[in-house]
Formats: sequence, structure tokens, C-alpha cells
Amino acid sequence: MTDFIKVAELDELEEGALLAAEVDGEPICLARVNGDVCAFTDNCTHISGPLNEGDLDGDILTCPWHGAQFNVRTGKVVRGPARQDIQTYPVKIEDDSIFVRIPEETYSA
Repeated sequence: MTDFIKVAELDELEEGALLAAEVDGEPICLARVNGDVCAFTDNCTHISGPLNEGDLDGDILTCPWHGAQFNVRTGKVVRGPARQDIQTYPVKIEDDSIFVRIPEETYSA
């Protein structure tokens, strides 16, 4: 498993907002929900729509391409057409910086 890697400053991510980031070239998306920061893959599992361009309503994210919905805390599909959950990643906050850890097996080939 990789170490936690700094991806953004906390003040870059407003409450209820989404932010695109990368960890070693792997695209991820950050969401701030009720003060918590959630991290997950930035590609919808339906046909890879950019989740950072979606709509966040509470902890439910809607993909901008075909309306698939996911819970950003758990990664679970809430509404299709996606059938596969999105990958979520551990987050830690230190000194107002956001750090994310992505397991080795997650990296694209």
C-alpha cells in the first residue's frame, strides 16, 4: 500500500464542492460533505464520465454524463445506469492539507 500523498489544501475545497486531483497520475475526486473530506476515483463506472464535473447533493454525487448516482462516503451506486461502485480512498487532514492514500492494486496498468 502506498503512503498518504498530499493532494490539496483544505481551503481549496469548499463545503458541498468537488475538486479534481491526482495521486501519482491517478485521477481522483475530492468532495467536502458536512466538514468531512471524501476521496474517490474521478471516473464514473458506467462509461468513465468525469465525476468532478457532476452535481453533489449532500453525500450523493450525480455523474454529468448519464445521471448515475453514487454515495461519496461509501462509493455505493445509488442509481444507475452504473452498476459497479466507485473506489473510495482513505483521507487524512494534517496542518490544513488533504492527504489521500491509494492502494497499489488500484493504479492503472
